[in-house]
Amino acid sequence: MRFAPPPSRRRAESIVPMINVVFLLLIFFVMTAELRPAPPLDLQLPEAGAERAAVPPGALFAAADGTLAFGAARGAAALAAAVAADGPVVLRADRDLPGAELARLLARLAALGAAEVRLVTEPG
Repeated sequence: MRFAPPPSRRRAESIVPMINVVFLLLIFFVMTAELRPAPPLDLQLPEAGAERAAVPPGALFAAADGTLAFGAARGAAALAAAVAADGPVVLRADRDLPGAELARLLARLAALGAAEVRLVTEPG
């Protein structure tokens, strides 16, 4: 008695190459992503004529009503934390902050020992 040979089964496609590509893309996006925490205050920055420069992540925020924030610190503690951080103080002040309030803020920073203050603006 002769039996017919069993029908040949098609070999299943391997998904290993697809998994490799997915992991390579994941690694690429993780390595190239720039993660920054959201700013603690909603600000409208003043406009300037120069091009936009990169802003370091540690910045002192000043809202239009005079509220100060630096990371998790608020108020006078924010000023002390900004001055204690390495490098110059980066100030992101709202465009509606009165000039007199900004001058007082700069004087307070100087009194706390800030050697350099950089004011961040939006390009015009």
